[in-house]
Amino acid sequence: MKSFIFEGSPGRVVFGPNAVDDLPREVEQLGATRALVLSTPQQVALGTDISGSLGDRSVGVYPHAAMHVPFETAERAIDEATRLGADCVVAAGGGSTIGLAKAIALHSAMPILAIPTTYAGSEMTPIYGFTRDGRKTTGRDHRVLPKTVIYDPCLTLDLPKTMSITSGFNAIAHATEALYAENANPITNLMAEEGIAALARGLPGMKAAPRNLDSRSDCLYGAWLCGAVLGRTNMALHHKLCHVLGGSFNLPHAETHTVLLPHVLAYNYVAAPEAMSRIERAMSASNAASAIFQLLRELGAPTTLEELGMKRIDLGRAASLVVESPYYNPRPVTYDEVLALLDDAFIGRSYPPERSKL
Repeated sequence: MKSFIFEGSPGRVVFGPNAVDDLPREVEQLGATRALVLSTPQQVALGTDISGSLGDRSVGVYPHAAMHVPFETAERAIDEATRLGADCVVAAGGGSTIGLAKAIALHSAMPILAIPTTYAGSEMTPIYGFTRDGRKTTGRDHRVLPKTVIYDPCLTLDLPKTMSITSGFNAIAHATEALYAENANPITNLMAEEGIAALARGLPGMKAAPRNLDSRSDCLYGAWLCGAVLGRTNMALHHKLCHVLGGSFNLPHAETHTVLLPHVLAYNYVAAPEAMSRIERAMSASNAASAIFQLLRELGAPTTLEELGMKRIDLGRAASLVVESPYYNPRPVTYDEVLALLDDAFIGRSYPPERSKL
C-alpha cells in the first residue's frame, strides 16, 4: 500500500428522522445566543419555522441566498449579520444557502450550523466560492466548515423529484472525482464508493416513491459521504468545467454536474482504472460512464447542456476558460479534447464507448 495522509475534519453530525428537533440544543452547544437563519427566497417558510424553533436564540431570517453566491449578495449578508449582532449562522437549504453561510464565516469568527435539504454535500467541505464579474472563484479555508450538521431526511420528503435527482448526481460527481484525485487515499476511497452505492440505491427508490423515508435516508447518507470525501481531496476536470459553466454562463449548478458527469467519466476512463472499477462495483455495472448515462435516462434527468440554456456558440469560450487555468486531472486537458467533451454534453450524445479507449 502506498503512503498517504488522511486529514479528518472536526465537526459534529446529527443524523436521523426528526433530527431537526435537536436544533435548539445544538445551537446552545455551540455557545451561540444570536443565530441568524439563512435561506433562499423559495425556502423562507422553512427558515421562518427554524427561526421560530430557536425562540430568543434567533435574531431573524435572511432569505436571500442565491445560486453561485454572487459577491454582492455575500457582502449584503455579511453586513446584515454584523448589524444584527449575530454570533452564529444556521443555514437551512442546499448549496446556495450553505455557500452564503460560508461567505459570512470566512469574514468573521461565526460558526455555521448547517441543515441540508438537498444532496449537494457542500456542508461537509471547507470549499467556498463566489461569483464576480462573470467568473467563479473558489478556495479552501477551514473557517467555513460547519461546526455541526443536522441531517434530517424528513426535511427532504417534499424536495421535488427533479431537484432530488440532479442534486443526487451532483453528490455522485463529488465522489467520482474524489476517487481519481491526486491526493485520494484508501479511507476516502471507501467513503466515496459507499456514497455512490447509497445514492445509486436511493435515487431510483425515491423516484418510485418520493416520500419513502428509507430511500430519502439512503440519499442523504450518500450525500454526506460524497460531500465529506470532496472536502478531503482535491477537485479535477469535472469541477473545473462546472465552475466555468456556472460562474461564466450562469448554468444551474446541480443540473450542470448531472449533464457533464458521464462525459467526464468517459474522458478519464482509461487514465483512472481503479476509480472506474470502484464506481462500477458501487453501481453493479460493467462500465462507469455508460452506467451513469443509463441511470440519468432511467430517472428522467437532464442530459444536454442545451436544455440548461447553454449556447453552442459559447462552447469554444468555455473550453478556453477551462484550459486557461486547469485543475489537476488524471488525463491531460487540452482545448480540442475539452471542446469535444462539451460538444458531446451539449447535444446529449449517448455515451460513446470509443471515447473510453482514447
